[in-house]
Amino acid sequence: QVQLVESGGGLVQAGGSLNLSCAAFGRIVRINVMGWYRQAPGKQRELVATITSGGSTNYAESVKGRFTISRDNAKNTVFLQMNSLKPEDTAVYYCMVAGVVLTTGNVYTNFASWGQGTQVTVSS
Repeated sequence: QVQLVESGGGLVQAGGSLNLSCAAFGRIVRINVMGWYRQAPGKQRELVATITSGGSTNYAESVKGRFTISRDNAKNTVFLQMNSLKPEDTAVYYCMVAGVVLTTGNVYTNFASWGQGTQVTVSS
């Protein structure tokens, strides 16, 4: 019901920057929270950062001071600006969006959707 389109991953040297974006499409009534998670090879998916509709943010300790999450409510888009990247930031990054959608039967229902993932590789 809600599709997410991610972009912005790639290969960068340590100390460099990348900006990820994720746009949500569908019959979205309201988005409550948007966020970014990541999964490195052999590890569990972990939270990177989240942002609520009111702009409150939450970051993993490992990225505080280096990453900034922001959102464009009018475009249902969330961004992740990543600075001072480290090799340990290498992972597949997934966006997540949760809120309320209007179904094809015109029923309001909660949803939580995940993006397809975008690879971020930081070389040393």
